Amino acid sequence: MKTLRDVPVGAQAVIKRLHVEGALKRRVMDMGLTRGTQVHVRKVAPLGDPLELTVRGYELSLRKQDAQSIEVE
Repeated sequence: MKTLRDVPVGAQAVIKRLHVEGALKRRVMDMGLTRGTQVHVRKVAPLGDPLELTVRGYELSLRKQDAQSIEVE
């Protein structure tokens, strides 16, 4: 299973499935990270966390811990 955390900087991926539940799932979905959405990994912070993503035309920062629970293809 490839997760959003595994996508290299500069690459794109499509969200396949969210492996989270409850309030965290709602928060992730409210940020626009839903199944079928294309995500571009723009950069990673100097210490490796968080990731900066482009989703639906806007920039989003996401912790690696949260990115680990998002399956992509």
